[in-house]
Amino acid sequence: MMLLSVPLVAGFFGAWHPALDSFAHFRVHLAVAMMLAALPLLLTSLRWQAVAALAFGAAALSTTSSSLPLPGLGPVHAAFQPRAEGRPVYKMLQMNLRFKNTEPEKVLSLVGRWQPDVITFQEVSAMWEGKLQPLFARYPYRMMCPYPNGIFGVAILSRRPFAEGSEPQCFGEGALAVARVDFGGRASDIVSIHLGWPWPFEQSQQIGELSGNLAALGQNAILGGDFNATPWSAAVARVTRIGGLTLMPAAGRTWLTFMLPDFMRFAGLTIDHVMAKGDVLVHSVAMGEDAGSDHRPLLVEFSFRDTATHPEDSATETVATESASAPHS
Repeated sequence: MMLLSVPLVAGFFGAWHPALDSFAHFRVHLAVAMMLAALPLLLTSLRWQAVAALAFGAAALSTTSSSLPLPGLGPVHAAFQPRAEGRPVYKMLQMNLRFKNTEPEKVLSLVGRWQPDVITFQEVSAMWEGKLQPLFARYPYRMMCPYPNGIFGVAILSRRPFAEGSEPQCFGEGALAVARVDFGGRASDIVSIHLGWPWPFEQSQQIGELSGNLAALGQNAILGGDFNATPWSAAVARVTRIGGLTLMPAAGRTWLTFMLPDFMRFAGLTIDHVMAKGDVLVHSVAMGEDAGSDHRPLLVEFSFRDTATHPEDSATETVATESASAPHS
């Protein structure tokens, strides 16, 4: 019980050093394991130590939940904004494709059913550049950012044009893609990001290298990505702070190893996130069905504050309204 408490406590000091933040990603697992180890001690002379461990474990779990957070310890995120009548609603698909996805047709089918206005992809390997070709006719505006290893590239696909006078860009050797998209007269940066693994790997250094690009994001932006970091971690808080972004509520455990069946998704990790800033109002972030990856897709609906309805947006508004009334599978 005491051994499990050490890394659990260390994870709360992730802002001090990325090595400590690595423990934060497993806070739920460590807290549950410590509490299970404490239960037998309730029947011994160490019962009060066990009670203290159970209380600490429960407090640690509360910092990972948006429903019962402890002030200053849990993830800080914005609440979803209600839709306003007559305001165009847009859709974004965020997904780590998995570089060796053996069922790419599931991704194409998901895009066909969801019909997002914009898409942010990660792990766009060389294999995916060919598999995504069927989408290019419907998404003529796109930016593909290959990674040096040919595996971890990112991409942005859009049905809507890039803002006049802007050019989509790649940063961090293909870890970050930024494109300014015109949504019926309102421009917003669409951002796709894929961070590496936590310490002792490159995640912290990578955030530092991308800090200038994140700080330079436009006034309006919506970001989707695979952070390889949980929402309560110092790494995610660092990205939000640098980019002036706000984290959206998590949709659930987005990653689960293929070695476990899907009914054990509760044992997975919440490492895929959506963030926004400026006049972008996010209405919902829902986890989509299996699309052949070890990451679940995120289905996002958003609009703009004080946006006037434009004729070309009426179809999007209709589709979004129908989508909101129908349950997602």
